[in-house]
Amino acid sequence: MTEKQKKFADEYLIDLNGTRAYMAVYKNVTKKAAGNGASRLLKKSDIRNYIDNELEKIHSEKTADVKEVMEYLTAVMRREKNESVVVTVTEETSEYVPDEKGVMRRKVLKKEIPVKVEIPAKLSDANKAADLLGKRYRLFTDKIEVEGSAKVVIEGEGELKE
Repeated sequence: MTEKQKKFADEYLIDLNGTRAYMAVYKNVTKKAAGNGASRLLKKSDIRNYIDNELEKIHSEKTADVKEVMEYLTAVMRREKNESVVVTVTEETSEYVPDEKGVMRRKVLKKEIPVKVEIPAKLSDANKAADLLGKRYRLFTDKIEVEGSAKVVIEGEGELKE
């Protein structure tokens, strides 16, 4: 792999945009030529292997994979996930203390304490998770994708006019 090809691969790794990467390394090319050049370079096995190795280095245990995302969305949709909220609890204590005349009076002390509470995921979050899962499984598509072949016959009267 040449130095320019390595620069191209490194540029490509920024946003996985081959045309932009090609134009950044190979100056004064048209967008169409850059797209063609990028496509040609991305087919080379040494460049592809370099990119795959670098992507593998970038990917870590902290990066969610498809399975983990789908399991998380399913757990949220089923409201199995909890969410932490902070609520304020008022604690009251009372004691008797003498006033300026020496008469015992009740004195109430109020103290607000923040408490972290676990609650099930909100319904709006569950609905959003269901929506995302539905889109993933194409449950809510407006378009219907049809694959196959069919014979089309157009019948009509008269002549075709241009």
